[in-house]
Amino acid sequence: MVLNQLAANMAKTPGDAMWVPALCLVQAEAASEGAGRAALSFSSVAVDTLDTVAAVTVGTLVRDGFGDPDACHALYCASPRPQFTGMSILLTADEDRYPPGIVTVGIDSPGILGHY
Repeated sequence: MVLNQLAANMAKTPGDAMWVPALCLVQAEAASEGAGRAALSFSSVAVDTLDTVAAVTVGTLVRDGFGDPDACHALYCASPRPQFTGMSILLTADEDRYPPGIVTVGIDSPGILGHY
């Protein structure tokens, strides 16, 4: 629900995009029928695919105990990469789940939807 509201707000600002890791989209759809389609219905949502390098890196993160595949794909996407400039912010329900250096914001934080 909160992600849908955030995506709807972002769709009102040209040039803004909310990148959703593909494995997080898989997890959302598996947990709640229609969640993936709902997320993709917003023009501000883009999917960060699981390419070859991402697959190997995510697999390594899972093996090394950083979490489930969806959380590790989110961690990979929030890490600095040459194809993305600027700062990535990981929206999460569990800010303490990720290692130091990853900028996280709680999805239920005051102000995340533009109001307090």
